[in-house]
Amino acid sequence: MRTTLTTSILTAVVAVLGVAAPAHAIVYGQPDGDRHRQTGSYAIQTPDGFRSICSGTLISPTVFLTASHCTAAAEANGFEDAWVSFDEHPTATSPHRRGTAFTHPEFGFSGPGGRSDPHDIAVIVLDEPVAGITPAKLPGRGLLDRMSARTLKSAAFTAVGYGAVRESRKQGPQGIGEGGSRRSAEQHAVSLQPSWLELSMNQATGDGGTCYGDSGGPHFLGGPASDLVVSITVTGDAVCKATDKTYRLDTASARAFLDDFVALR
Repeated sequence: MRTTLTTSILTAVVAVLGVAAPAHAIVYGQPDGDRHRQTGSYAIQTPDGFRSICSGTLISPTVFLTASHCTAAAEANGFEDAWVSFDEHPTATSPHRRGTAFTHPEFGFSGPGGRSDPHDIAVIVLDEPVAGITPAKLPGRGLLDRMSARTLKSAAFTAVGYGAVRESRKQGPQGIGEGGSRRSAEQHAVSLQPSWLELSMNQATGDGGTCYGDSGGPHFLGGPASDLVVSITVTGDAVCKATDKTYRLDTASARAFLDDFVALR
């Protein structure tokens, strides 16, 4: 969910139960089509069918990367099975793939400031391998640290997800519309912190970004054709206008978790 880390689980639970909150979405973006087929929708199964709660990325034929605040919320509400769809427009009756969610064992807010590490990373191990979709690539250790400040600021990043949609920055919460389909937007870096990559989503400077429902979804380093996912959506400003605060995948902490599920380079 796109919210502060201290309330993310509660907000996610509300979304799962269908009480009143959306999950993240892409703002100032466009339909993604088949450009990032490895980006999927994470859903739970209710009596009314499948309900998308977050986004994520296929990083091996059997491993789907998402955020711990998504999996923790589902687990807290008794949803033992996790479900993933790679449809561009998943619905309550679309085919979904079953898997088992693994929340980071140290997930939780670890203190204020840029040095905090919430371990907000999770995976879903699918029951069967996915055929016909090429998994995304993961970064080497310290990839973003090795980039110069100038290179980082000029680099393009691409956010992808199934969350809520914003077309204009002129309104507050009223400007956030319903999501549900895979969309993407280009953005640029604002700052690099030990656990975080902060990205601009300021429409005035040509950037887009994420909103409610995009949690767990990828931020690819590069333009629309990139398949190198370097961070995932975790939080940002409440009305989805200014910045994404994304969780880095190239840190020792993130890699230690991922190494239990995929081979890292």
